[in-house]
Formats: sequence, structure tokens, C-alpha cells
Amino acid sequence: MVKSVSDVMTTKIETIGVEDKAQAAAKKMRSKNVSSLVVVDNNDQAVGIVTERDLVRQVCVQEGNSSQYVIRHIMSSPIVTIDPNSSVETAANIMMQNKVRHLMVVDEKKTLGIITSSNFIVYLNQNVDLDDVNARILAALSEEPSESESATS
Repeated sequence: MVKSVSDVMTTKIETIGVEDKAQAAAKKMRSKNVSSLVVVDNNDQAVGIVTERDLVRQVCVQEGNSSQYVIRHIMSSPIVTIDPNSSVETAANIMMQNKVRHLMVVDEKKTLGIITSSNFIVYLNQNVDLDDVNARILAALSEEPSESESATS
């Protein structure tokens, strides 16, 4: 059975304001054990996302003081979104095509959740028979000629 994004998404979304500092984002990510924060404006509307990767690439490598960097300058925007009724496979494809690791799940401009690589891991653990996968890998490997066989042919 193909699951929809709404079946695997995380509904608890942590947020941070556009004018907050990078240091506050890093501390909140650590305390909440998340890899991203949704950036909201003064009207509580999602306008971007800030990730651990953003902090590393735009703050740490600059050797700057994280308390000096404002979130609106380091966030990724616009946010890549997906409909809650889309399949998990569609979500994976959108993430690969857009080269993002976080997708906001949105229904008519209302944010319902977020889907990340962690959600895919849970999904795969629940839905993939690893014995079957391992058997297929072993079968494929046994069909390929070994390097010594191809070198002597």
C-alpha cells in the first residue's frame, strides 16, 4: 500500500522569526533535537526555512559571530512544498529535483507539517522487507561475472 505524505510527515513544526539571530536558531535546533526551523514573519506566515546546513555554510565558515547573523539573511526561500495527499515517492522525487532535504506539507496555504529524511527512514523501516532487498542484492551480485572471470575472458 502506497502511503501519502500526510501518513509519514512530522506535524510538530519548530519555528523562528525572520529577525532572530543564527545563534538562537542553533540553540533551538539543539534543544528541540531538529535539523531545521521554519522561518515565520510578523504575521506568523512561513517565509523560509533555516537548516543546520545553512548555519554551517553561511555562518560557521565565515568565522563570524553567530549572534550577529540575522535569520532572514541565511534562510532558504521560497520553501519547497507538497500536498498532503501526494505519495511518499512523489515527495522523494520533489526533494531530489529541488536538491532540498525538507519539504513543507501545505494544504491550501495552511502548513500541516514537514517531511525530512528522518521521515523516509521511518517509512522504509516500516515498509521495506530487508530480507527481500538483501536477497535481490545477493542474486544480482551472483549473476555478475567476477573481475578475475572478466579479465580472463
